[in-house]
Amino acid sequence: MTTQSKHGTSSDLLVLGATGKTGRRLVARLRDAGGARVRAASRSGEVTFDWTVPATWEPALAGAGSVYLVAPEDPSPVEEFVRRATASGVHRFVVLSGHGIEKADGGSFGLGMAAAEGAVRGSGAEWTLLRANNFFQNFDEDLWLAPLRAGRLGLPDGGVPEPFIDADDVAAVAAAVLTEPGHAGRAYELSGPRGLTFAEATRTIAEAAGRPIRYEELTPASYRAELLAEGWPPAAADGIGDLFEVLRAGHMAEVTDDVRRVLGREPADLEPWARRVAARGTWAA
Repeated sequence: MTTQSKHGTSSDLLVLGATGKTGRRLVARLRDAGGARVRAASRSGEVTFDWTVPATWEPALAGAGSVYLVAPEDPSPVEEFVRRATASGVHRFVVLSGHGIEKADGGSFGLGMAAAEGAVRGSGAEWTLLRANNFFQNFDEDLWLAPLRAGRLGLPDGGVPEPFIDADDVAAVAAAVLTEPGHAGRAYELSGPRGLTFAEATRTIAEAAGRPIRYEELTPASYRAELLAEGWPPAAADGIGDLFEVLRAGHMAEVTDDVRRVLGREPADLEPWARRVAARGTWAA
């Protein structure tokens, strides 16, 4: 595997968010494949990169021809970063975004992702957007892990299904898009194979874990109150509340075939994934 710049010379692949859910999986895939040199960048990664410290941007970009762009929640630095990246020789951006992001209306959810989409579209470089649904890994790595372990997940999803996706599938798509031709100018909506409500996902996880885990439908106000009681900053609580507003509106419900179109196979299903994760004791009380 090699990547070629528009001038025909090999160039590094810069992966932002390289310690995150998709970033660390993408780095591993790219390095396993061999060929291009991969620069794994984050605040605590091999290559230092901090959205709030612009002095870290140029060193991270040095020698990079392609960038996997995971935007910050704050949209303000994104356009300037993309401008500097193209000036330094970046000719391809692959942006991690959100399924339904283009339909979000006025809330704070996805402002950074929307800014990244707009910035790369206007950059003059090649770009591809990966608009992904909520990851399976939100259930076992951070966001909803503690509630599931405690035996009760309460969310304001309104009973609207979402086709959750495995972060490994997102990383596989990103690796293909970064290293293969034919993806420029495309916006891929990356979903899992079937829609599930959070109640159904919780039941699947409980069955895999072999223990009772209750799902409770909350109002948006009660969910926000719970987040604040848990110590979430108000802005973060509002952001995740806005995410569920997009979900309840049905903007994240579509099941797509874009994973199959890129990879030539179906995306992973939640149930076998849950069994594998449960076998490690992840959701034990």
